[in-house]
Amino acid sequence: MSAWLLPDHIADVLPSEARHIEELRRELLDTARSYGYELVIPPLLEHLESLLTGTGEALNLQTFKLVDQLSGRSLGLRADTTPQVARIDAHLLGRQAVTRLCYCGPVVHTQPERPHATREPLQFGAEIYGHAGREADLEILTLSLDCLKAAQVGHLSVDLADARIVRALLAGVMVDPNILTEVHDALAIKDASELARLTKSFPAASRQGLQALVGLYGGVEVLDEAEKALQTAPNVREALSNLRWLASRLEGVAVTVDLADARGYGYYSGARFAVYAQGAGDAVLRGGRYDGVGAVFGHKLDRERPAVGFSLDLKQLVRVAGRRPLRAAIRAPWGDAPGLHAAVAALRGRGETVVCVLPGHENEIDEFDCDRELIEVGGQWVVQSN
Repeated sequence: MSAWLLPDHIADVLPSEARHIEELRRELLDTARSYGYELVIPPLLEHLESLLTGTGEALNLQTFKLVDQLSGRSLGLRADTTPQVARIDAHLLGRQAVTRLCYCGPVVHTQPERPHATREPLQFGAEIYGHAGREADLEILTLSLDCLKAAQVGHLSVDLADARIVRALLAGVMVDPNILTEVHDALAIKDASELARLTKSFPAASRQGLQALVGLYGGVEVLDEAEKALQTAPNVREALSNLRWLASRLEGVAVTVDLADARGYGYYSGARFAVYAQGAGDAVLRGGRYDGVGAVFGHKLDRERPAVGFSLDLKQLVRVAGRRPLRAAIRAPWGDAPGLHAAVAALRGRGETVVCVLPGHENEIDEFDCDRELIEVGGQWVVQSN
């Protein structure tokens, strides 16, 4: 096997794409900062029990494990940053007030999440801790859309759901965890016949409610249909009202509802959303409410912190984001002519990009748009447009 070959679903990022990704990273972090979000940088490695506490089997299967040569303890390469940020909020910051945090860094997956996906996403995310109201849901959703707009991603649409609806329909139903997983899978793909087979022993109200969910997707009017079809289920009315409120406050984007979408049912605790963009295929961003995610870390205030947030993969986002023009640059000669080094240093000090052309490479094309040239005129170095 050739030494230069990389593992499956792992790839180098070459100059043009790397430049675009870095520009996106800065724009997204600046957008989050404009909302008052503080940047945190959790470690790539953690003790396995800390990294997987409260996250469920799915994240466990996605996590690479190794042994710490210093302590002999099991370590994990993070597959998701949210549990780490929850740990920071609960155990390190311990604030009583609302806390807004954001992050951007690589995560590593044992398996690609979808066909052709990388196993080393560059994950960006933002999260609010400490406010249980729907105002935080709206803020995080608005921030997510503003981040995508800053990335020049067009034709956005938002798909809404709420984890409480399926949970309410299953309340009191004693069922094997494996069957429960199959029920959620059948709901996700709208397989009514499989759902009927799986729920034939369920109480009538639960069975009928779950069957109704299969057809409850489409425009915002679905929420009115759901209120009629699911009126016997407890806590459903509040969830539907919250989704209606969120949808009414989203401007400039198409809004759809899919009440059968129960992805992350063991993780999310309330409203969930996915944002789609034209040409992206899968969602470019996902988020929602996951109250109490930091409780397992022993919050200093001895209470569960409500939390809501979103995340995206910059390596996926770059494929649908608007292309940036090459940064204008100045081409300069290489040499020891009097004043040349000082002139180049002064230009770079003012924020200009100056590309010095090495001897014999004068006709090569580089990654920068050198629209000007540093030349000597009468013993002085001046910048001249090409």
